[in-house]
Amino acid sequence: MLDVSVRGLRAYRNRPASQGQRTDLVVLVHIKEQSRLSLGSYGRPRMTEELKELGLNVGHRPVGRLMRENGIRVERSKKYEVTTDSNHAFNIAPNLLNRDFSADKPNQKWVRDISYV
Repeated sequence: MLDVSVRGLRAYRNRPASQGQRTDLVVLVHIKEQSRLSLGSYGRPRMTEELKELGLNVGHRPVGRLMRENGIRVERSKKYEVTTDSNHAFNIAPNLLNRDFSADKPNQKWVRDISYV
């Protein structure tokens, strides 16, 4: 079906890993360890710098390729800050205008935008 001889398939399966494949495995082990230690916050550039500090002479493209092929991604955490306290005991001002901003004479209705707060 694949137009491959049985002998060729057996030779492929029994062939030892090449030097590049062995290097990739060593680098991948270090990438996984650094990713675990950094809690998934290191991307390709910072991961490359960490590997160079460990003594591995590897470029950013192979690091990016290994991270992409093995599903190692940056886990960004969204910092959520609550800005509204709806459960307070303060008096709530009544809505006197009820969105009717038109006035017959000047100085009858005063409004203020405090959305910047």
